[in-house]
Amino acid sequence: MKQVKWIFIVFAILAAASIIGIGVAIGEESILGVIGSILALVVVMGFGFKTKAKYRENGEL
Repeated sequence: MKQVKWIFIVFAILAAASIIGIGVAIGEESILGVIGSILALVVVMGFGFKTKAKYRENGEL
């Protein structure tokens, strides 16, 4: 059985929180909140994919 890579779970939770933030900001009609949440989602997803690529290069996945 493979070990759990906790960093990927953290990235997934942060991405989900960003998506929830987009919904909350839309509900509150906050343009800045929507933009901030989308930006946070892009940053988190970017770091996640970058980390996954690094793990693949090192043969850890």
